[in-house]
Amino acid sequence: MTCIIVDDEPLAVKLLESFVSRTEDLELVASFTDSVEAISMIKSHPVDLLFLDIQMPDMNGMELAHMIPSETRVIFTTAFKEYAFESYEVNALDFLLKPIRYNKFLAAVEKARQWFSLAPIGRGDKDTPPIGGSRRGASVFLRVDGEYRQVNLSQVLYVSGMKDYVMFYLEGERRPLITHLTMKAVEDMLPQEYFMRVHRSYIVALDKIRSVDRNDCIYIGDEVIRVTDAYREAFIQYLQSKFPGK
Repeated sequence: MTCIIVDDEPLAVKLLESFVSRTEDLELVASFTDSVEAISMIKSHPVDLLFLDIQMPDMNGMELAHMIPSETRVIFTTAFKEYAFESYEVNALDFLLKPIRYNKFLAAVEKARQWFSLAPIGRGDKDTPPIGGSRRGASVFLRVDGEYRQVNLSQVLYVSGMKDYVMFYLEGERRPLITHLTMKAVEDMLPQEYFMRVHRSYIVALDKIRSVDRNDCIYIGDEVIRVTDAYREAFIQYLQSKFPGK
């Protein structure tokens, strides 16, 4: 994965550079202490990862995060934990609190690896075929209990989230697969043709829904999931599109 570092503190940049050099599969493209200079580079030469400080002069990290190409994922680095919630509003992969330790850095990079292993499923990359019936049979790798588990998307019933972990519930499996990701990251990864978020903590496989009652409760697998107000309109539109005669 290619990456760029943006931090107005030279010592912080040096530390992250040393972490990148020690980490397999990471390639540092450039480092910047000026956020304005960085945005020009990022727009003209998109990278996979951006290690981004939040509190900087001229343009802060939150402002910069709104301007980067959609294919670039952000890992925020900051000394101010009060920015943590706001960081997820710009779809950051992770939030590293300074002083950053290498084990925390590695955990964030692992999240990025998992995101990119799943992302081509729904991003329509030019090197992959368009999403269609056969795409539902695509398999992905999830890091579970220290090893990579291959999962066919056609097995997925629904995904449930809790803080920085998500649980994949599969057909034929008594226990869910638990992996270190956010719900927002999983929502972005999964193809919208087949999966929909219906609750802050749930994403369902649309073709696995058995029924929906008058209270907007979804019956899927052994679970009953209530569609919440924030997601109801999109879900009702999906149901209406499936009515006979539409």
